[in-house]
Amino acid sequence: MRDAVVLIMEEGRAREREQTLFYRGLAVEASERGDVELADRLNALHADEQHHLSRLTARILELGGEPEELAFRPVQVPPPEAWEEIARVREEGEVAWYAARLADPVDPVTRELFQEILDSERHHSRELGGKWMSA
Repeated sequence: MRDAVVLIMEEGRAREREQTLFYRGLAVEASERGDVELADRLNALHADEQHHLSRLTARILELGGEPEELAFRPVQVPPPEAWEEIARVREEGEVAWYAARLADPVDPVTRELFQEILDSERHHSRELGGKWMSA
């Protein structure tokens, strides 16, 4: 079971990596436009997604696995007027993915982690704002 759980978490890590790159790119562009409020909002989302990635990585290590090297793939940043719609669709995809993971045969600690991330992703989907993950 451990190997299957690690594979699931690796998929989650890849998804979270994509989200971190997406929000980081948006935050940089907002900052370059001088939109400090939006940059802060996007940086908060970026921080949560980075936290998800870190928690999944740590769990793989706890299970005795070795996290895979995540490839850097540039993410296309949508224009300012379209980012919210695109981000909401992406977040809804994350909600669906983590909700489905709760039905996977995983250990209780991993299930609790998936639930915590799912709760955070639900907030992201509703509010498109971050800082929902506990330390």
